[in-house]
Amino acid sequence: MPDTRTHVHPAVQETGWLRDARRARMLSVATLGWLGAESLLGLWSGTRAHSVALVGWGLSALVEALASLIVIWRFTGARLHSANAEQTASRAVALSFWLLAPYLVLHVAHDLSQGHRAEPSAVGIAVTTISLVSMPLLGVAKRRVGARLGSAATEGEGTQNLLCALTAAGVLLGLALNTIGWWWVDPAVAVILAAVAVQEGRKAWKGHACCH
Repeated sequence: MPDTRTHVHPAVQETGWLRDARRARMLSVATLGWLGAESLLGLWSGTRAHSVALVGWGLSALVEALASLIVIWRFTGARLHSANAEQTASRAVALSFWLLAPYLVLHVAHDLSQGHRAEPSAVGIAVTTISLVSMPLLGVAKRRVGARLGSAATEGEGTQNLLCALTAAGVLLGLALNTIGWWWVDPAVAVILAAVAVQEGRKAWKGHACCH
């Protein structure tokens, strides 16, 4: 029986891989610009409102920015075809997850011990709403590109973007429920985020795709 399978020429495969590598790099560059603004606004508004979830969300944007820089580094120059560069990038993304968790827990403990309660923040609500819409689009796009590239680092960065969207939803919920006296939702969201960051860091360290 004749072989009817479609064979893709290596040159075509290489062209497609390079195109996806450029796409991964461009997505990370675009994300980096937004995350800079998101982090500054999140930290500023969270500090003013005594919202540990909002501050944690602003910090998570810094962690995501670090992951974006790692992916940009991974797909630049001679590192394009380097398996060692991919492993280094994956583990660096894992470390970026782990940077977030201890700060969140300590910040929650400090604010609770000082009796701080989150206050409404118009800027925080606006920025988190924008992220709730934009981050899933970026996250899904990066995870698809990462899967085609076989890049756990790119998929991990996409997972961080999806986590950012979930966190934004939690922050919005916490700020809304705080108006009816449910102040505990805000620190609870921050602690949950810390736990998720630790787990996703483990997956990225092992080079596993996250959030299947």
